[in-house]
Amino acid sequence: MSDLIQPLIPQRADPHISRHGDGVYYFTASVPQYDRIELRRAASIDGLASAPAYIAWRKPDTGPWSELIWAPELHFNQGAWYVYFAAAHTRALDALGMFQHRMYAIRNVAADPFTGEWEFLGQVDSGIDSFCLDATTFTHRGQLYYLWAQKDRAIAGNSNLYIAPMKTPWQLAGAPVMLSKPEFDWECCGFLVNEGPSVLQRHGKVFISYSASATDENYAMGLLWADENADLLNPASWHKSPEPVMRSAAEDSVFGPGHNSFTETDNPDEVLLVYHARTYTEIEGDPLWNPDRHTFVKPLRWSEDGMPLFGRPSRRD
Repeated sequence: MSDLIQPLIPQRADPHISRHGDGVYYFTASVPQYDRIELRRAASIDGLASAPAYIAWRKPDTGPWSELIWAPELHFNQGAWYVYFAAAHTRALDALGMFQHRMYAIRNVAADPFTGEWEFLGQVDSGIDSFCLDATTFTHRGQLYYLWAQKDRAIAGNSNLYIAPMKTPWQLAGAPVMLSKPEFDWECCGFLVNEGPSVLQRHGKVFISYSASATDENYAMGLLWADENADLLNPASWHKSPEPVMRSAAEDSVFGPGHNSFTETDNPDEVLLVYHARTYTEIEGDPLWNPDRHTFVKPLRWSEDGMPLFGRPSRRD
């Protein structure tokens, strides 16, 4: 069998796969039209490739959340299903040259998220009125946390990473705490970006992967980590890799890996890395409308001291 990784699902960017307590895998991602939230499910990772799409929500024609539906994530929090996503009221850029997204949530209280009603809960307000996106949630020691990317007008660049505790699965309980901003050269190629955070808890640590730079072949993945006993709301608890943990593999024609998530198999010690990437660099027109960011999945490896090894996006190493 070849060690080369092939796309699992074509034309699905910002992929998020989670394994529910019933052992079923749930998938969602940005669709090329940016107009809806689709869900898929299957008993296996490979089964997601041919699983039918269920449309949980469509954008309205007008209003604050009527354009550019980006990066949905499905989470089961405190007994209900939630999808967190970003949306804008227009495709136009603001005076700073930024998109105008804010973060939103929908909820389904049915046991089966493919049935029942999806309720629009409105904006997840961070307390900062600026471009924001890529929200994820995780629970650590009984506390639900919200983790996302947002623009700070006092800091150069497009977005930084923030964390806050949650009062409910759609409301924050505290002020945002910045964990990371673009500072290394590899985070500042094309655009100064930290975005797409995802959380993995293993080996006595809490890991946050994230993506940086422009969404072309410069897009790459970074890593933060903290001790599991540390105060996750204290920026001093977090360490940051000075080098990317995954970047383009031009030798195998896999470019711009990023916006990842993590999921598990039947083996609790095995973690799968889910990410998107392109297979060419010659993008015609605005990269925003190029549909060819594909979903890839590969095993995550580990070093002897318990650190994740991402390897190359094109191979199983």
